[in-house]
Amino acid sequence: MRKVCTWCLLVWMVGIAASEQCVAQKRVWEKKSYRKGIADFFTDYLSGVKGEFEKAVWVEREDVGSVRAMVWEAWREANGALQEEKLVGLRGLDEKGLEAGRWRLPAELEPDAVMPYYWGSKGEMPEGGYPLFLYTHGSGHKDAEWRTGLTICRRFEDAPSVYFIPQIPNMGEYYRWWQRSKQYAWEKLLRQAFVSGEVNPNRVYVFGISEGGYGSQRLASFYADYWAAAGPMAGGEPMKNAPAENCRNMAFLLRTGEADRGFYRNYLTQHVKEVFDSLERANPGSFVHRVELIPGFGHAIDYTPTTPWLRQHVRNPYPKRVSWENFEMDGRYRDGFYNLAVKVRSNEGTDERTYYEWSIEDNHVDLKAQVVKYKAVEVDPNWGIELKFARSYRPATTGRVVIYLCDELVDLSREVTVSVNGREVFRGMVRPSVKDMVNSCALFFDPARIYPASVEVDLSK
Repeated sequence: MRKVCTWCLLVWMVGIAASEQCVAQKRVWEKKSYRKGIADFFTDYLSGVKGEFEKAVWVEREDVGSVRAMVWEAWREANGALQEEKLVGLRGLDEKGLEAGRWRLPAELEPDAVMPYYWGSKGEMPEGGYPLFLYTHGSGHKDAEWRTGLTICRRFEDAPSVYFIPQIPNMGEYYRWWQRSKQYAWEKLLRQAFVSGEVNPNRVYVFGISEGGYGSQRLASFYADYWAAAGPMAGGEPMKNAPAENCRNMAFLLRTGEADRGFYRNYLTQHVKEVFDSLERANPGSFVHRVELIPGFGHAIDYTPTTPWLRQHVRNPYPKRVSWENFEMDGRYRDGFYNLAVKVRSNEGTDERTYYEWSIEDNHVDLKAQVVKYKAVEVDPNWGIELKFARSYRPATTGRVVIYLCDELVDLSREVTVSVNGREVFRGMVRPSVKDMVNSCALFFDPARIYPASVEVDLSK
């Protein structure tokens, strides 16, 4: 009897200690000094001092919502204080004398690069913020293309909406919408638009025409975790440049003239259709798409159906099945996609890529990590354009990733298991922490993706 009482006393004391620790931890994230540490980290991160927030403080599940809000507010304040060119004030897109904003892009990414842009709205802002459309123009003279872009974007029947209509900074054979300098601009746009409170983060769209069609197709795949839908027009990229697998969970529209033979646009568009059709057949409902060759048309087509189709779709920021080929674009890789962060890639060089596919079911995360290599199987005899490819895969045996989790993906009150390439690598409870919320906020700058918990996986073990 005495032993039972001693044991009960011990359990009671441990419970009290744990409760007091939770209270103490809670007090930490409520302290001004701790919140200042978060704000200082965000300030340094935005200034280019990349790193991780290391001050781990556990958070009770019932407090996750309030801590998320606190982290996002600290992020907004750090963005507001950052000395950078901000988005100009939002005005009506149809207003006469609409003034353009200007962003100077980093010289180390592109010398003498200034990107003018229009930032304008249609209609009254709906609850939750405007749908945002990013439009990329064609490869004619940039002044004429930019004017045309403003004209046609005003005509599209997609109100209420807000538009970012940029002019490419420089012209010539080597200037493209997908290059690193422009990647800087798109990420700056998303970051500033999200903190503005004027844009709905789950209703962001990218589309473009001709050279802008190529660009928006690449951007669709590279940034697929941000888009609700993408709509390249009069384009058609080889699939190596824009892997269709990445477009799972977003909607994709590609429209090209049937007689648009320049650079094999009609041929490649047909191949894009075949790939998306095959993926949708194998994964019903996961690859929503509409790819069409328009009879009787060449390079010039009717552009008006695109944005009304795009705006029907809303992003799900928490899909439970994701596929991601982490391809480099102008020498740069993404460091994260949906709820996966890459600490160390599994491919050593750019001749290979890492392909991740993960699913979540009944609190189990099943991750497949492979290294993929491309081989051209059809090459244009005139210009040497690689048109079609075969891919080979092997299991990844190196690399390190972080799988971020939240209650929208798993039940954090229950045990979580993780397997990699068929082998269980984690089993246990996953506790919410401020550290995970701060680091995921900095990585994704997305109010929907402030993740309270994570599991780190070393693929070599």
